[in-house]
Amino acid sequence: MKDQKIQLDRERVEVNEALKQGGFAKLKTYTRLAGPGWLQSALMLGGGSLAGSLYLGVLTGVHLIWLQPVAMILTIVMFGALSYVVLSTGKPPFKAINEHINPVLGWSWALASLASCMVWAMPQYALASGVIQQNLAPALFGHDGLLGDFNSRLLITTVMFLFVTSIAWQYSKAGRAVKTFEWILKAMIWLIVACFFGVVVRLSILPGGLDWPSILRGMIPDPGLFFRPADGFYPLLDAIPAEYRTYWSDMIVHRQREVMIAVVAAASGVNATFLLAYSLIRRKWGKEYRELAIFDLGTGMLIPFAIATTCVIIAGSNQFHAVPQPGFVPGGPPVEAGLEPSSAHINEFEELIKGRMLFENPDMDLSELTGAGSAYYMEAVSVHERRVAAALLTRDAFDLASSLEPLTGSFFARIIFGIGVLGMTLSTAILHMLISGMVVCEMLDRPHTGRTLRYGSLIAATGALGPFLWQKAAFWLAVPTSVFAFILLPSAYFTFFLMINKRELMGKEIPAGNRRILLNIIMTLIIILFCAISAYVIVNHAGMWGIAAVAVFLLAIAAGHFWMKTQQRPA
Repeated sequence: MKDQKIQLDRERVEVNEALKQGGFAKLKTYTRLAGPGWLQSALMLGGGSLAGSLYLGVLTGVHLIWLQPVAMILTIVMFGALSYVVLSTGKPPFKAINEHINPVLGWSWALASLASCMVWAMPQYALASGVIQQNLAPALFGHDGLLGDFNSRLLITTVMFLFVTSIAWQYSKAGRAVKTFEWILKAMIWLIVACFFGVVVRLSILPGGLDWPSILRGMIPDPGLFFRPADGFYPLLDAIPAEYRTYWSDMIVHRQREVMIAVVAAASGVNATFLLAYSLIRRKWGKEYRELAIFDLGTGMLIPFAIATTCVIIAGSNQFHAVPQPGFVPGGPPVEAGLEPSSAHINEFEELIKGRMLFENPDMDLSELTGAGSAYYMEAVSVHERRVAAALLTRDAFDLASSLEPLTGSFFARIIFGIGVLGMTLSTAILHMLISGMVVCEMLDRPHTGRTLRYGSLIAATGALGPFLWQKAAFWLAVPTSVFAFILLPSAYFTFFLMINKRELMGKEIPAGNRRILLNIIMTLIIILFCAISAYVIVNHAGMWGIAAVAVFLLAIAAGHFWMKTQQRPA
């Protein structure tokens, strides 16, 4: 404990000296001391970011490269406001919200963070198991490998669980263990970035290379793709008769909207806000660290995330944008051995064609045309429509790795790409365990150390079910949990807005003058944007049940507000 205090005092002196000196001295000190922002990057660079970035490239090419960096910048603004409150007051935000804002907002923030970790840990384990079985060691762990499919998944899951638990539990110790934990995650982040960057470099030096002018244009914001198909689909759509073109155009736009919302959600998870607040408190940072915290978020959170997701978008666009999946279009490219259409692709293709047939004749009965009826679907519509349907099929990381192998070779496509994906899943699974432990400690009002943090982190051990359940029974958990978390994200942001403007909480540290006006304007616009996205998600995914849930939630907030008023009223 004494050594830790000496270290903190020395660190505080270095920060104050850096503030005085400025320039390179500040940059050097801030770079060395940065930490919490890197935890955010390790959390957000997970399976959700990978899938969202890949499908963003499939659907829109390189036209939406700008989206995730912009979403991350908006996130940094709100996270920066939260860090300002935490560093200025030194109060744990869960308690501060319950005491000064509204206990309903405080408890919903904690419970949403916990639920997100429990559910979204599952795809991390599932993706890690898949990448080892299909990319890194198929001969040993593959479906037809030496160990067999079930035994392979069981062994991979067990080893991964022991690894992520041992790393996450390092955070429960005091002193140097926390720094060790953060340096391990930093190394994993740069490993992820290096792997995906290496794949893009390899693609760029091939004959024909990458279309860098188009890639650079894709960095210019274009919100119009929320309402119209990407340019790459127009040659395919133009070949379709006008009476059916509307169906396919609307389907493309719908899928573009869904993936745009998904990647924005991946860049601003509600559980990430909990991680940021309590990682700052754990490091015992104070007011003098406020500038360092913003630098930390910008460098540790924005830069690695932007590079990694951009590289995945470029690779996905280069291989799949407006390119029909082989095996679904007569006269198309031959299907290579081992790349035959999967059952998931066949089912998705059939659903798209069934939707088009119902668009033409809403009274048509297609209930019996399943499985054996696939040949019927293949002949039901024109080859031009089948080409669009085949181009819309959802590709995953393994499809991308397989498609890259003829271009980049097995080393880049399977090994380097596979290591990048594995690094993503491991770092995110570690942080899900850590956040779970933090939430449990706060709800029980215990210190974030020792057994409470360690045992609480085991709540996210639900992720170990991923390789066995995620594609089957447990997948339905993703929809209500993601909707629940996205509903609560605007409420969390609104809570941070109230906190930074609450004089009772902030005291003399409350922002003042033009800076306060500008900050409030920016935060208000961000909250309005996320409320609009949340409303879209609720209406389209949860329907009346979602609207009812929001109404109940708002009534609970109102009840919490009146309860606080009665508690503050003098006897």
